Amino acid sequence: METALVQNVWEATQERLKRTFEEFDNVIVAFSGGKDSGVVLNATIDYMRDHGITKKISVYHLDYEGQYTATTDYVTEMMTSNLDLIEPYWICLPVAAQCGVSMYQDHWRPWDPEQQEIWARPMPEHPGVINTGNVPADFPAYEGVWDYKFNVQFARWHHRMKGAEETAVLVGIREQESLHRYAAINRQDKQSTYQGLKWTTEVATGIYNAYPVHDWVTEDVWVAHAKFDWTYNGLYDLFHLAGIGIHQMRVASPFNDAATDSLKLYRVLEPAMWAKLVGRVNGANFAAIYGGTAAMGAKGVKLPPGHSWKTYAEFLLTTLPVAAREGYLKKMATSIKYWTETGGALRLETVQQLQAGETAGVEFLGAPTSKRTYSTPYEVVRFAEYPDDLLEISNFAEVPTWKRLCITILRNDYSCKYMGFGQNKLELEKRKTALAKYKEIL
Repeated sequence: METALVQNVWEATQERLKRTFEEFDNVIVAFSGGKDSGVVLNATIDYMRDHGITKKISVYHLDYEGQYTATTDYVTEMMTSNLDLIEPYWICLPVAAQCGVSMYQDHWRPWDPEQQEIWARPMPEHPGVINTGNVPADFPAYEGVWDYKFNVQFARWHHRMKGAEETAVLVGIREQESLHRYAAINRQDKQSTYQGLKWTTEVATGIYNAYPVHDWVTEDVWVAHAKFDWTYNGLYDLFHLAGIGIHQMRVASPFNDAATDSLKLYRVLEPAMWAKLVGRVNGANFAAIYGGTAAMGAKGVKLPPGHSWKTYAEFLLTTLPVAAREGYLKKMATSIKYWTETGGALRLETVQQLQAGETAGVEFLGAPTSKRTYSTPYEVVRFAEYPDDLLEISNFAEVPTWKRLCITILRNDYSCKYMGFGQNKLELEKRKTALAKYKEIL
């Protein structure tokens, strides 16, 4: 177990790196090009030099093609430096990446060889680049495979290829960033860890994600960069000049739902790249103009005259392509069945608001009986009929309503995260096809 002594975050990170290099025979750093993964990579290299560790680590970068030139420059510098200590794996393959800007597609394929004429930038030509022209014979499948799933497949392949017993994948996530990341570290029912260390998570047999900077805050990140004079992504300087606060700065795939609101910055910070992105994915320009507005479900969504939220949702569904419409309908059917038959757990504060509002057709079924650990009191609630809207609820995103579905559709939220669903995957048929095609190399 970790020492009970009071430590600052830098000392804690040093202890985690010490444990990693002592007990894992294979180490991979997952490097996105952002500030957090940059901290992990810089800190790891410094630790190796300070302690005379000469066995190379691997640095894994999944390249999403469409990105700021500053990010490309930073990735290039980090992936081509310290080659006496690192072995780069620079992945430029057409995996499935989330697309939150188009009603016609829930994903896009960076580096799609069939669309080479509209690539946002040329294919990198550096040691360690893996593309469709040089994929190793036993490499994991990537066609039709979601990026997050490919990450795990790569770790398995690398673990097997290195003949490793224990592999640590160092990931730069911090609890401060989101509740999802906080839960990845602290949830009581999380999957297996390495020897009980909460900053690790087992992702496959003998393979663990490790989060050496999980307890850092944003200020710690920039203090470390300044103190140790580390190289960082120059995009953050551009963000600063554009008036973006340090807690709002994000480096991500340009078309995912987390980046939609900031997509407009491309037009200001890098017009040439912006012109390429507009032609790359349908809906990019619309998202840049209207991201963060009611048009994409961000704020102040109003019900059109003559509609209920249910009829408005039905209308919005008719405007969608068949595949997208069927996806939403399937999720909605699941939600309706869950909330009207089984019932779902709501925070006690929300339950009290329902009771005070005297909402009709609501059953209050008491505390949850599942083994899940709740940080605050919850009560199970079941609705006789799926609500149209619940005006008495302060956080209406928490409760099931047809209004919530409308906002989900306006946001192009195919995975329906706004409705409480987990991250979506490709359709079952596509996944089966890909698995059958590549079963020889999985």
